[in-house]
Amino acid sequence: MNEQPPYSITPGMLSRVAQIGEAIGRAEASGVSQDLRLRRINRIRTIQGSLAIEGNVLSEEQVATILDGKPVIAPPRDVQEARNAIEAYEQFDGWNPASETDLLRAHGVLMAGLLDAPGHYRRGGVAVMGQDRIHHVGPPAGRVPQLMAGLLAWLGSTGEHPLVASSVFHYEFEFIHPFEDGNGRLGRLWQTLILTRWKPLFAHVPVESLVRDRQGDYYQAIRRSSEAGASTAFITFMLDVIFAAVQTPQDTPHETPQVKRLLSVLAGEMSLREILHALELRDRKWMRERYLLPALQCGYVEMTRSDAPRARNQRYRLTALGRQVRSEGPWNQT
Repeated sequence: MNEQPPYSITPGMLSRVAQIGEAIGRAEASGVSQDLRLRRINRIRTIQGSLAIEGNVLSEEQVATILDGKPVIAPPRDVQEARNAIEAYEQFDGWNPASETDLLRAHGVLMAGLLDAPGHYRRGGVAVMGQDRIHHVGPPAGRVPQLMAGLLAWLGSTGEHPLVASSVFHYEFEFIHPFEDGNGRLGRLWQTLILTRWKPLFAHVPVESLVRDRQGDYYQAIRRSSEAGASTAFITFMLDVIFAAVQTPQDTPHETPQVKRLLSVLAGEMSLREILHALELRDRKWMRERYLLPALQCGYVEMTRSDAPRARNQRYRLTALGRQVRSEGPWNQT
């Protein structure tokens, strides 16, 4: 028998589910999921956002560099976490959300080289620590296999709306905390997997990035649900985050005037100072955020020292793709 996880459906949830459905319809009609450059950018945001919640210090720029198979200078564990997450999303399409075998396999990929026994349930106790206190103590290790079997069986048979079911699973997974480490990132990935099986668009919606932006609220929703003995508060929170993610304007950086302007002035290998001068700008931070980083994410520009993004002798140049885009654009400057 599959035990029903405790939660309540509120009028606010029903309204939010309807709003998300409308937003998805608009996004699908716009064809954003077919934009390969946008898919790459959102994948970078997803990976960086989910890892940042766990304390990973890599920037989106560094994750993009790792995605391109280039070295970066950063803490080795953080780099390994990013490589693992990239590999997990590469295998994403082949996993069944209700399969324990696939769940264990996914954990093995995410935590390869980071744990002694990735892909296996924990064998000891686990506690979730906050800044000054223990927020949650997981069930005894001996109960984990049974609890996970029940949760996965419920997921595979429930008739609940996927937006709700994925949020329930996410919370219950974090409550059980079945692994020694990696529970947070796997719980978020698995919710995205559940949603993607419902609407493929979610494979390219950076929900994790928005969770990162509301990290405090995320943990508060988990605590409130734990205190109430039901995942209602967490479901409400995740529906709000998902709604924000699907209605976020999906403007691709390569379409922005700033990136177009950067491509038009970049000549040979240029330093940040030279680029700033060529763009006739004074604010270096603004230039990096609005011009350079989006162009790097799109693969239009690359660093000459990709292994050391902050090297003093760092310079930037157009990639083959960047040169092609510049030559094809009506905004090209001769």
